[in-house]
Amino acid sequence: MLFNHFSRTLIGCKFPSARALSTIRLPKNSTPLRKMPLPEVLESRRPKEAPEFDYSTLSNYKSFDVKNSQLDIAVDFEKKTISGSVTYEIEKVKKEETQLKLDTSYLQVLGVDINEDKDVKFELLDRKHPLGSQLIVKPSSLPGKFNLSLRFSTTADCTALQWLEGHQTSGKPYVFSQLEAIHARSLFPCFDTPSVKSPYIANIKSELPVVFSGIQTGYSESTKTYSFKQEVPIPAYLIGIASGDLASAEIGPRSKVYVEPYRLKDAQWEFDGDVEKFITTAENIIFEYEWGTYDILINPNSYPYGGMESPNMTFATPTLIAHDKSNIDVIAHELAHSWSGNLVTNCSWDHFWLNEGWTVYLERRITGAIHGEPTRHFSSLIGWNDLEGSISAMENPERFSCLVQNLKDGTDPDNAFSTVPYEKGSNLLFYLENLLGGKEVFDPFIKHYFTKFARQSVDTWQFLDTLFDFFHEKRHLLESVDWKTWLFTPGMPPKPELITELADNVYTLANKWVDAAQNISEREQLEKMFSPKDISEFSSNQIVLLLDTLVQGGNPENDTFKWSDYRDASRVFSNIYKDKISKSQNAEVIFRHYRLQLKSKIPSSYPELAEWLGTVGRMKFVRPGYRLLNEVDRELAVETFNRFRDTYHPICKALVKQDLGL
Repeated sequence: MLFNHFSRTLIGCKFPSARALSTIRLPKNSTPLRKMPLPEVLESRRPKEAPEFDYSTLSNYKSFDVKNSQLDIAVDFEKKTISGSVTYEIEKVKKEETQLKLDTSYLQVLGVDINEDKDVKFELLDRKHPLGSQLIVKPSSLPGKFNLSLRFSTTADCTALQWLEGHQTSGKPYVFSQLEAIHARSLFPCFDTPSVKSPYIANIKSELPVVFSGIQTGYSESTKTYSFKQEVPIPAYLIGIASGDLASAEIGPRSKVYVEPYRLKDAQWEFDGDVEKFITTAENIIFEYEWGTYDILINPNSYPYGGMESPNMTFATPTLIAHDKSNIDVIAHELAHSWSGNLVTNCSWDHFWLNEGWTVYLERRITGAIHGEPTRHFSSLIGWNDLEGSISAMENPERFSCLVQNLKDGTDPDNAFSTVPYEKGSNLLFYLENLLGGKEVFDPFIKHYFTKFARQSVDTWQFLDTLFDFFHEKRHLLESVDWKTWLFTPGMPPKPELITELADNVYTLANKWVDAAQNISEREQLEKMFSPKDISEFSSNQIVLLLDTLVQGGNPENDTFKWSDYRDASRVFSNIYKDKISKSQNAEVIFRHYRLQLKSKIPSSYPELAEWLGTVGRMKFVRPGYRLLNEVDRELAVETFNRFRDTYHPICKALVKQDLGL
C-alpha cells in the first residue's frame, strides 16, 4: 500500500496519513543532505546541528530517546496539588552518558527508581530563573534501555496549574493546566523541550470529571480514576489536564464540547456543525486527520489564551461563546495545530513561528475554502492591525519582533510571546504562496512538508532546505526573497496585497467618521449624518475592523488625529451603534469599543473597563486592557489589578505585573 501511495502524482492525490508513512521516514534527529547551499544570508546563520539545540531546557535530552511516557497522578482539590509518578521508557543515544538531567520548577521530587533499583540518588539544584531547578539523577549504573520512574508533587508556586474555588466557577472547584511554553516542568519532572516527543498513557484520579490530551480508555468508579491514551508522540508542553464540574454534548461526528453545565447549551449551539466542516476542509488541504477525535473544552473565565492545542482536547476561552458564531475561527486555528505544532513541532521556542505562522496560514486557508477568498484576506487585514499594535506596544521590539528568536541566554519564552510569530509567520507563507505561483503550486509543498516532518521537531533551516529543494526549478524566485528582513529584522514585514472587498465599506465609514469628527462640532448634525443602518449588514469581524481603523485615525497618513480631541463625536458614535457595539456579547467587539473610549479619554468608560477586566482572563484582552487603563488612570489600573489578581492565571498575573511596572 505504501508503494501505491507514493506512485501517485503529488497534485490532486489524497496523501496517506502520517502514521502510514512513519516506517519510511528519516531517522530521528537527522537532516537530509542539501543539494545546494542556501543564500549566504541564511547559510551564515545556520546552526551547527539540525534541528537546532533548545537552550530553554536544563535537561540533557540529546543523550536519550524517550520511547513512551506514563502519568499516574491524583488531583487533590483540598491541598491544591497534583501528585503521583511519571515513568519514562528510555533508550540511551550517547552510550557514555551516566546521569540523567531533567527539568523541574517549583516541584517536590519525592523519589526516583530505575528499573528494579529503588530510591536512586538524585540532586535538585538551586533554581535558575526562569528555567527552574535542574534535577540530576545519579544511578550506580545506567543500562542502554531502562524505565525511569519519578515520584513528585506540585507546590503552591506551580505555574502550570490554576486552581479555582467554587465562587470562581459554577459552584464546584476546578483545575486546568497551561504548559506552553516551559511550564510542564512545574507539573511533573520531564525533558521539557519540544524536541522530545513520546506517546503517553495517563491514569488520573479525581473526585470530579477529568479531560486529558488523549482519548479516554476507561474509568474506575471505585477509585475515581480516569484513563487515557495518546498514541501519537507529543512533547510535554502539549499535555493538557482539567478537572471540574464538566458536562458534554456532541457537536459533530467525531467531536464533543465539554464545559460547566450552565454553559453547555450556549457552547453546543456556538460550535455545532462547524467543527466537522473545519476538519474535512483541513484534510483536503493537508492530509487525513491523525488523532481520531477532536473535542473542545471551554474553561472558566480565567483561562489566559484564546485556545491551546492540546491534542484531542482543545482548551478554549469562554470568550469564544459570542452567541453569533463570529469567534469560532479560533477553533479553525487550534484544529490546524493538529498538523502544524502537534504533528510537526518547532524544535525550540526560537522557531515558534513554525508552529504559529503555519497555523494562522492554515486557519485562513480553511476559512477561505469555506467562506471564500475575500474572507481569508479580510482575516489577514485584521491580523495585520493586530501585528502593528503588538509591535508598537513592545518594550523591546528590537529583540522580540524578529521572526526567528534568540533565546539562547535563558530568556523566558513567555517574554517573547506576541502576535509576531503568528502574523509575521503567516504573512511570510502567504508571500511565498503568491511568489511561487499561487495555491495550486504551493499546496503540494504543504502536503510534502507535513508528510516529511510528521512526528518530528524541526527548525527554520530544515523548513528552508525543504522549501528550496521542493521548488528547485524556481530557485531564482526564492533567492530573490529578502530573507534577512523576513526572518531576522525587527519591525513590520513587507505588507501583502490583499483583497479588500469586505473591508472597503468599513474603511469608507471609518474615514467618514474621522472627517466628521474634525469638521462638525454640533452633536445634532453628527446624529443626522449617521444611523444604525450604516453597520446593519456588517459582520462582527467587520465591526472589529471598523473599531481598529477608527482608533488608528482612519487614513494611515492621518497620524496627528487623536480621539481625545473629539470626545463628543466618540460619544455619538457609541450611542448610534449601541445595539451592535455597546450591547455586543462578542469580547473582540467589547474590548475594541473600550479601547476607542479610553483613547477618547471618556472618564465614564474607565470604571466600566475596570469591571470588565474582572470578568475575562484571556491575555489578548487583559494585558492591553490594563495598559490602556494605566495610560489614563494609573491608580485605578493598579487598584483594579490588586482586586482581581488572584482570579488570573499565574502566567497572566506575572505579565500584567510586568506591564504595570509593579
